[in-house]
Amino acid sequence: MAIDEAIFRANQCEEVLPTLRFYNWRLPSISIGYFQDVKGEIDVDACRKHRIDIVRRPTGGKAVYHDDEITYAVIAKGKDGLFPQNMLGTYKIISLCIRDGLSDLGINANLAGTDSLPREAHLDAFCFSSPSRYELLVDGKKICGSAQVRTHGFFLQHGSILIDFDPAKICAFMNSNRHVDKEKQIAQFKKTITSIRDHVKTNIDFVELSEIMKNAFEKVLNIQFVEQDLTPLENSIKTKLLNNKYLCDQWNMEGEFIPFLC
Repeated sequence: MAIDEAIFRANQCEEVLPTLRFYNWRLPSISIGYFQDVKGEIDVDACRKHRIDIVRRPTGGKAVYHDDEITYAVIAKGKDGLFPQNMLGTYKIISLCIRDGLSDLGINANLAGTDSLPREAHLDAFCFSSPSRYELLVDGKKICGSAQVRTHGFFLQHGSILIDFDPAKICAFMNSNRHVDKEKQIAQFKKTITSIRDHVKTNIDFVELSEIMKNAFEKVLNIQFVEQDLTPLENSIKTKLLNNKYLCDQWNMEGEFIPFLC
């Protein structure tokens, strides 16, 4: 999260090229949306017991359980010609890129329209409980969840593409409605969520999927990416964000953060 936000902030401080990142998580973790109430929606005790880290994202949306998946991040300026200046338009372009990558795996994904799947109130804390407009569906089930933040004409959008999916694990860390049976929650997740392994027989690892998705972004956007390390400015901001924000319970649990200049 610190790297994503550091690149986003650096884009606002100096002239840099649009950035695409792919990464996974060292250990299973939960990222929560900017505005989420952690204690009200996540079982913090269960997470601590099973060593599940909780980190608050700089973007909105609901909680995501990061385990067997790939996380992507796109940071760019809305006026650079690659993306439109509005949030929904950007969602659509990025979803088309991911859809093209899934197509190369033999997975036929469609963009969700204005009518999303019915939300179950007891599952609403988790991002994959229901698709938003222009998110990707395979056979009517959500396979990718995304969130975005915009400021000063720049945007950061990141999301999770599911390689595999275990609904029981998600339910184990939800602070869900006590009156709803866990088996019902698990069954509902199975109806609304899918993953790459549900549709592709061969094993797809993180490196292979990253390359497929990178090629898809290049094809749809008609550009070519060049692999680079973080710039000195991005590294400096990342360190400040780690020490003052993303390693602090005050931010992750309460959403409180003292801003600093680049």
